[in-house]
Amino acid sequence: MRRSVGILRVIQRARAAGVSFWGPAVALQPRQAAWISLSGPWAFTSVSKMATVKCELMKNFTSEKPICHSKVSIIGAGAVGLACAISILLKGLTDELALVDVGEDKLKGEVMDLQHGSVFAKMPNIVCSKDYRVTANSSLVIITAGVRQEKGESRLNLVQRNVAIFKLMIATMVQYSPHCKLIVVSNPVDILTYVSWKLSALPENRVIGTGCNLDTARFRFLIGQKLGIHSESCHGWVLGEHGDSSVPVWSGVNIAGVPLKDLNAAIGTGKDPEQWENVHKEVITSAYEIIKRKGYTSWAIGLSVADLAESILKNLRRVHPVSTIIKGLHGIEKEVFLSVPCVLGENGITDLIKIKLTPEEEAHLKKSAETLWEIQKELKF
Repeated sequence: MRRSVGILRVIQRARAAGVSFWGPAVALQPRQAAWISLSGPWAFTSVSKMATVKCELMKNFTSEKPICHSKVSIIGAGAVGLACAISILLKGLTDELALVDVGEDKLKGEVMDLQHGSVFAKMPNIVCSKDYRVTANSSLVIITAGVRQEKGESRLNLVQRNVAIFKLMIATMVQYSPHCKLIVVSNPVDILTYVSWKLSALPENRVIGTGCNLDTARFRFLIGQKLGIHSESCHGWVLGEHGDSSVPVWSGVNIAGVPLKDLNAAIGTGKDPEQWENVHKEVITSAYEIIKRKGYTSWAIGLSVADLAESILKNLRRVHPVSTIIKGLHGIEKEVFLSVPCVLGENGITDLIKIKLTPEEEAHLKKSAETLWEIQKELKF
């Protein structure tokens, strides 16, 4: 106790001379702020006082070096990146979450806000920086960054502008986390997943686009709304491009194993008196409708990404319609990324399900591949 009192007196005298301390024994520069931002959820704590209280409160039993078993990093802290962050936090999927964004002030504000809620999410460590070093040793990296399409801009030009950004971003990210799995969220997601695969040189199983995981969720939700059944009990797939050329697999839609095509042979076609094809049309237009009303989409894609992250980090081996290289499947010979049913586990994509498609559905999938290839073939790396 006398030693503690003596240390406090030394600190008080030193402060009177204009010297601040990091801990009780190391001097910093005169007039440097005594309020230090820590990397954990306990931001902006007076370290000199904490060190003294900590010594009085606890007797150190063993030295401890933190080890991250499931670190997740999110590149881009806009609306989508933050929706991914909160969805992952609420699922308790990681022991460290790192966020990177060029807008440093807003990033710090968002992370402080998340840190203050860490007691409710049982989250030990949330960190942020505009420096990619903060992502080092990530198990999973989620990319939501990228430029938005400008009015009148072609899709090719949009992708080419994103290629320039991804060149630096992907190279730096892989440098710090060479063994990570990569989930690409940025749009156009199928092409940017291909770009990420090319630039990262990671194995194809470890580069995953969110693809039609959200399209399929919307499809199931709308089927459930039409039938008055919870979407979880509605089974069906949307495959191909995440976009206007996506393919609804009506031949596989079922409720409790009962194929809806057996009950309505014309389901999903222009001859269907019940006009089920409008369900898929609404899947395509729903994002535009949301953007028109609130300016962007965020919550559903955030939940979708957390769903994929859970399958990977927990090695659940669940099947998801995500974007992967599809060359050699369904008669497609171009090197494009499209959504097909994939098994996700700790190694990323472990298996592809050989889904049976009707000739019409397969033709639509090939058309989807051609749509993407027309843009991809013009890209300059």
